[in-house]
Amino acid sequence: MLPEPIKKFVDVFAALPGIGPRQATRLAFYIFNQGKSAVAETTKAIMGLDALRACRVCFNSTDGNEICGICSDARRNHNLIAVVEKETDLISLEKAKKFSGRYLVLGDLKRGETLNNIQKLRLKTIKNADEVILAINPNGYGDLNAELIAQELKSVAKKITRLGRGIPTGGEIEFADEETLGSALENRS
Repeated sequence: MLPEPIKKFVDVFAALPGIGPRQATRLAFYIFNQGKSAVAETTKAIMGLDALRACRVCFNSTDGNEICGICSDARRNHNLIAVVEKETDLISLEKAKKFSGRYLVLGDLKRGETLNNIQKLRLKTIKNADEVILAINPNGYGDLNAELIAQELKSVAKKITRLGRGIPTGGEIEFADEETLGSALENRS
């Protein structure tokens, strides 16, 4: 029923977070119906992702440089580190304009699992921090992961804190507004 290129598009995009088969099908037809230039532009944008690298300091995405703009900024406090799960959490915290430290992007914390080897290796890059803020989603699973992370970091950080509960329990950092995130950073415990 569907042309093969649409089926392939749907298979790939339906696996993305927040997009199911129906949404992927709508996207495919939308892009197709916008014409060849829209298809070419979408293809170019996706191919551009191939040029991204992970910052060797914080593991945030960077456009080909070894070190991202945040980690290379001398004005930032490099002894104040916010551990986040994903890049979108980092982006949300940056929009609040209340945090002047650097980050460590841990990677997707899967439900029902402990920290994986890559995440443990990333945590080992933190050395002699004045403070580590565990900016992990404030829900039951996030609380468990925060405890695991705190255990991993207790010997390398003078102080380990969590974001204040300005973010509702069960909420996600990625969807919080700037004011809520700013308050959560200022009132962390």
